[in-house]
Amino acid sequence: MDLPLIFGAFGIGIVVGLTGMGGGALMTPMLVLVFGIPPLTAVSSDLVASAIMKPVGSIVHLRRKTVNLKLVGYLCIGSVPAAFCGVLVLKLLGNGDAVQSIIKYALGAALLLSAALLTVRAYIRLVERARSRDGLGESLPQNRPEVVVRPMPTILLGAAGGLIVGMTSVGSGSLIIIGLMILYSGLRASQLVGTDLVQAVPLVASAAIGHTLFGDLDLGLTLPLLIGSIPGAFIGAQLSARLSGGFVRRALAFVLLASGLKMLGIDNVSTAVTLIVILVAAPVIWMQIRRRNGLPALASVEVREYRKRKSAEGPQDSVHPPPEQ
Repeated sequence: MDLPLIFGAFGIGIVVGLTGMGGGALMTPMLVLVFGIPPLTAVSSDLVASAIMKPVGSIVHLRRKTVNLKLVGYLCIGSVPAAFCGVLVLKLLGNGDAVQSIIKYALGAALLLSAALLTVRAYIRLVERARSRDGLGESLPQNRPEVVVRPMPTILLGAAGGLIVGMTSVGSGSLIIIGLMILYSGLRASQLVGTDLVQAVPLVASAAIGHTLFGDLDLGLTLPLLIGSIPGAFIGAQLSARLSGGFVRRALAFVLLASGLKMLGIDNVSTAVTLIVILVAAPVIWMQIRRRNGLPALASVEVREYRKRKSAEGPQDSVHPPPEQ
């Protein structure tokens, strides 16, 4: 049994359960870049493992009632057939080295898009929090009202995400969750994670069935992924209601960026320089964005202020959402 592969899958499972993101966006690059697995085999094996791993975290969120089942239904109307069609598109392209190269580049582009959308998600949350804090927007109590479902945009979002997942295994926990944030700003963070995890179950299952029938599935590779990722997803889902996922998402965006650059064939020196520049510049830029929105430059200061307000308000619900560290 491949212990490094099991431990890698375990860590990725925790991220999936904690944030609803990172399954295909981390597992497939790990298989390709670290273990040298061919891209099509990596996509196929990851999807089959995810089809079994996703329900573990979903059950926890269903028990905690952090899932909007109406949204899940409309997303699946679009995503399930689109995911299967994504596999068929790959099948029509053939099985040679050219196809492996296409998958690798498509995966790299999807990873970079996921990293960018994670940044967008953080910015949306920041502006939402700042407007509520300054009284410029509606107050955001911890128990928000039920959202009004928009069927057609939700179905189209599911279809777009499903097609990308079927071809790259990336998107069920990154692209779709960003779309949900944009369409339904009233969803709490825990509802976003729970709804996205549950809708990903039939989506990933559809893509996994397609890859089992038409792809390049390696059951010997899939088994270690399951052994590591299933307990990781369960632990992550248990933690998601208790811990802030802000730091995890920032680290995830950085890893997605690095993986995406390598998938696109960027050399090590250029990749290292790009990551160092971003690592140095991003915190400075983010502090300026926070200041322009009327928030302290450091999130730790905002957290202390929030705790002081909660202490002064007593047990009643706060009108300000808790800051993500």
